[in-house]
Amino acid sequence: MEYLSSSEAAERDSEPQRILCCQCGAAIEPNAANTCVACLRTQVDITEGIPKQANLYFCKGCERYLQPPATWVACSLESRELLALCLRRLKGLSRVHMVDAGFVWTEPHSRRIKVKLTIQKEVLSSAILQQVFVVEYVVQHQMCEECHRRNAQDFWRAVVQVRQKVSHKKTFLYLEQLLLKHRAHVSALRIRETRDGMDFYYSQKQDARKLVDFLSTVVPCRTKTSQELVSHDIHNNTYQYKHTFSVEIAPVCKNDIVCLPLKLAHSLGNLHQLALCTRVTTALHLIDPSTLRVADLSSALFW
Repeated sequence: MEYLSSSEAAERDSEPQRILCCQCGAAIEPNAANTCVACLRTQVDITEGIPKQANLYFCKGCERYLQPPATWVACSLESRELLALCLRRLKGLSRVHMVDAGFVWTEPHSRRIKVKLTIQKEVLSSAILQQVFVVEYVVQHQMCEECHRRNAQDFWRAVVQVRQKVSHKKTFLYLEQLLLKHRAHVSALRIRETRDGMDFYYSQKQDARKLVDFLSTVVPCRTKTSQELVSHDIHNNTYQYKHTFSVEIAPVCKNDIVCLPLKLAHSLGNLHQLALCTRVTTALHLIDPSTLRVADLSSALFW
């Protein structure tokens, strides 16, 4: 009989216990299935039901990706938004526990996006199996509805007609700079120049309404609206209209001489009837050349 010293006994107790795999006989640490990882993977595939290839639809006109059923989102390559979109396209992820996900580098012009996934799943008597696999996405080109309407050139649902009946275009030049600065024209299908102004065509009524609201905050104007019935479906009682917003800007520009009615001049603080317009915003800023008194003529009061 051999006796072990206390240090040898403590060292043996600290060593992990080993058992033999019931399939191949390899020495492994005990687990619920009594099977090594290699044998478990030959018996169970936790990636079953998860597609290894999927499609992504990309619009070259606006550089956005399709998020089913009908939403287009802007995502840059290898961004968190694009990764979330790719994961939503996979079916079967709800049946496993996803540990990690990341992009695998591909050529930008290859029209391929690869995502590396690490998942876990409970198999065979509470044994946890982890597996890593790659899903390949094929980027296919598809034109979105907005780009399709923009390329059609004739499809529009609302138009904003901006007019100012003056011999010069001082206010329009100022208005053009404001539109470019605040990007108030980006949703327009097309912009057409006319004799006394410009026409802005939109695919949706709310986009045209936004432009009208923007104009009312930068220049003195008045608006008239009208609509024309395009089609009517008697089965589901739906109507299709074309909306027209007529915006008329006050025909007074900076450094113009204004002749005020006598009653209006008295209401502005006994201002002289002949006044000089020094500035045009939402109101007309006037100054009396003889007394240097100033007054503001609002848009509602002007019309």
